[in-house]
Parts: sequence; structure tokens; C-alpha cells
Amino acid sequence: MKFVDEFRDPAAARALVRSITELSKDGDYAFMEVCGGHTHTIYRHGLEHVLPENIRLVHGPGCPVCVIPMGRVADAMHLAEQDGVIFTTFGDMMRVPGSRGSLLEAKARGADVRFVYSPLDALKLAVENPQRHVVFFAVGFETTAPSTALTLARAKALGVENFSVFANHVTIVPPIKAILDSPDLRLDGFLGPGHVSTVVGVRPYRFVPDVYRKPLVVAGFEPLDILASVHMLLQQITQGRCEVENQYSRIVRPEGNPAALALMAGDNGAATALRVAGLGFISQSALKVHRDYAQWDAEERFSLPGVRVADPKACQCGEVLKGVIKPWECKVFGTACTPETPIGTCMVSPEGACAAYYNFGRLHRETALMVARSGR
Repeated sequence: MKFVDEFRDPAAARALVRSITELSKDGDYAFMEVCGGHTHTIYRHGLEHVLPENIRLVHGPGCPVCVIPMGRVADAMHLAEQDGVIFTTFGDMMRVPGSRGSLLEAKARGADVRFVYSPLDALKLAVENPQRHVVFFAVGFETTAPSTALTLARAKALGVENFSVFANHVTIVPPIKAILDSPDLRLDGFLGPGHVSTVVGVRPYRFVPDVYRKPLVVAGFEPLDILASVHMLLQQITQGRCEVENQYSRIVRPEGNPAALALMAGDNGAATALRVAGLGFISQSALKVHRDYAQWDAEERFSLPGVRVADPKACQCGEVLKGVIKPWECKVFGTACTPETPIGTCMVSPEGACAAYYNFGRLHRETALMVARSGR
């Protein structure tokens, strides 16, 4: 890639749309974009409105903030409110609602909650504040897990004893499998996650075509990346193929990032299960701190409530994450639930489907379309 403009060229986009329209003329297709970054691109550039009507793009569970269950947020609040603790997290986790409010509200009540740009920033805080204990709220898929593993290794090497990690890293394959096993969703293919694939490569997705007979194309994040990936999925279907392809080859290697994978294997281990918001408990769906680093595991150092908290009844974030409904079909979308007053996690993160849909003005557009179709 030389310039971003190469992947936002209108003439190239029109050519791709014409080819997509021709390839899809004999059927109706539903493709899930797994990654929240893809959802953001689709909404921001209005791609769902340039594609033919017989192609439907479905939101997936690939927003790292959106899949954190409220019970884990409650545990984070408990840690943040401990005496002598500096609780650190990424900025978008500050506003995720829990049963007792958000971390931002805990900060307003007096808790020392700070947002950082990386776990190494949190470790630096621990070194600079030896009289305090610094906890890092680790979230994200395999994309961010290596940086947490690296920080654990650094903390151990430096002997920093006043630092720990509250691990909430989710692995991408189990949620995809849970989606495929869902009886209430029909899909014809997947736009595979680009950022996660820079770490894990393309091999972990082979079960999608091999077991479930669905094609998957690992996609980049520019408008033409999305259109090209949809085109590749349709080519597979029309040619009778079913495999994993890599559209994002300028960044993603088939084997992924061996150094990052080695870090994750050495410093983290698979957890038995994690309740993924909207999908329930999924076996082997999360990473936890390896027993060799138990001294730096916040769950070992602190007694956590571990309470299972039900999602708000009014919020349909789970259905949005599974692609069962569009954000604007949720009964509180754009009214009680907005980016300023979020009820569910899908409205908090910029990668969340509800936030992207709200921020780029789709509410009024979809409402107008519904009115027009109803004849009112």
C-alpha cells in the first residue's frame, strides 16, 4: 500500500460493486463481518447502501469491549475501589456500564482510575508509585493479548511486586463457532477479522469451511478492502469453492506473528470458560494469566465478588452481537441508549455496532426507509 486513497478510489469501488451485482444476481446472501473495525468502516462509508439489496451484511461479535459481561465490570469496580489501588484501563472501558455504574463514575466517587494507552504505561505507573498497587484491566482479543503477556514478562524480570493484571482477553475462534452453532441465524460466509489475524494468521479459521461449509475471507479495513472481500466470497460461492482466503495479505501472513504467539503461549493459558456477552458461557474462550505469573494475577491477589450479573432487560446488545437484529431494531436505541448515556456495551465502544450506527446517522435513514416501505 502506498496511499490510503488507493483503497478509497470511487472508480474502483464502482467497478467492484458492478461485479458484485453481477455475481450475486441469482441469490440472496448474508455475510457476517466478525470485526467491529469492519462494522465501523461499513457504516462510516455507507457501504451497506452501495451494495445490491440482495446482499446483507450482518454484525458479528468482534468488538472487544462489547463482549465483556457486566459481572466482570462489577469485579473491575471492586478492584478500583480498594484502598491503595491505582486502577488502569483503556479509555473505552471507562464508560462501560456495570451493575454499580461505570469506572468513570467510580472515579468521580473518588477511586483512582486512570486510562492508559498500553499495559506498559500501567507498569511504569507501578514503578513510579511503589507505595501503591497498580492493576491493569486487560481486555481485547488476540490483537492486544501479546502486549499484556510482554508486560507480565517485563514485570517479572524487573521484580515489580506492586503490579497485577485483571485478565479479560477473549479468543476469537470460540465466539465464531458459537455463532455458527446458533439455530436462529443463516449465514453464507464471513469477513474474517483483520487485526486478530495479524497475530494468529489464517489457519485457525479452517474449521469454518471444513466443518460448517462456509467461506471466510480475512478482510482489511478500508472501503475497497470490504468490497473486495465481499467479491471474493461471491466468487467462491459461484465457483463452488469453500475455503479461507486472505484479502488483507499486505498485512496478514498465513502463519500470523510467531513472536507474538510465543509470548501468548508462554505467559497465558486458556481459561475453562468465560461468559461472553450475548453468547453465554463458551468453553476455552478466554486467556488467563499463567500460573508461573500468579504473583501478578489480580484474581489471585485480590478477593473478587465474581457475581454473575444479568444484562439489562431493556438492552438487546446480545442480539446485535449475534447479528440477529440491527441496532436500530433495539427498543432503546437512540432514545434511552445513546453514546452519552449507554445502557449496553455495543453503544460504548467506537467499534460497537450501535455506536457506529448512531454516530454515522443511520437511525433517521433507516426510520425513513421503514416509513416509506410501510406506505405511511
